[in-house]
Amino acid sequence: MDERELHLLADRLKRGEITVEAFTDSLRELPFRDLGEVKLDTHRALRNGFSEIVYCPGKSSDQLLRIASALAGGSGPALFSRMTEEQHRLLLPVLPELEYLPSARMGRHWPRRDRPHRGRVLVVTGGSSDVPVAEEAAVTAETMGCAVERLFDVGVAGLHRLLAHFGSLQAAGAIVAVAGMDGALPGVVAGLVSVPVVAVPTSVGYGAAFGGLAPLLTMLNACALGVTVVNIDNGVGGGYGAALMAGPTDRRREGGNR
Repeated sequence: MDERELHLLADRLKRGEITVEAFTDSLRELPFRDLGEVKLDTHRALRNGFSEIVYCPGKSSDQLLRIASALAGGSGPALFSRMTEEQHRLLLPVLPELEYLPSARMGRHWPRRDRPHRGRVLVVTGGSSDVPVAEEAAVTAETMGCAVERLFDVGVAGLHRLLAHFGSLQAAGAIVAVAGMDGALPGVVAGLVSVPVVAVPTSVGYGAAFGGLAPLLTMLNACALGVTVVNIDNGVGGGYGAALMAGPTDRRREGGNR
């Protein structure tokens, strides 16, 4: 349940469309639903502004089906990260509107798509091999309500490719910089802009990259200020963090009314 759904429920109670008992029953599953091995956080959207993101690897078919059943009928967005096509086919009968995004390796249930209400996020990559992690970040930020622009394969091996898009860099509210190999891209980007840069190291690279450890250390040691680093291949964390940084979480912060 998100803030909008809670407001609608309270309005229905105020207008006498539902009883106090029905209102109480609707809140009974807050703050979480106990599904046995899985405890689904139904209060996270109210606390953090976005619902729980389900990490699929390691979960059994039964666990995923129970989660999907608990989410069915809700109007808020739900994301399944690192989802396989087989897992998507498994959940479709329960969540018919669940779309599969192969580039991001994600499933997304988004029945009510509002216009963007957060700031603009730009997702840039060093190379095309970084795109899967970058797409994970872009889909996360987009589903959280950001206007997202993608700028791929603009790494420091050909810096002119990045500088050709200087206007896009300057216009962003937050930037996600995704890179493997030497991981230098976030530091370069941060030196060009006045907004937060979320650095996402990837496991792309030859042996001495140590599965992403080398770019992670480069990003942690960036001399440009304004760089925040998430874990290796953590596109979800990068996109989520950038969405929070990019702008207002609701209209009240923009001076409007709900």
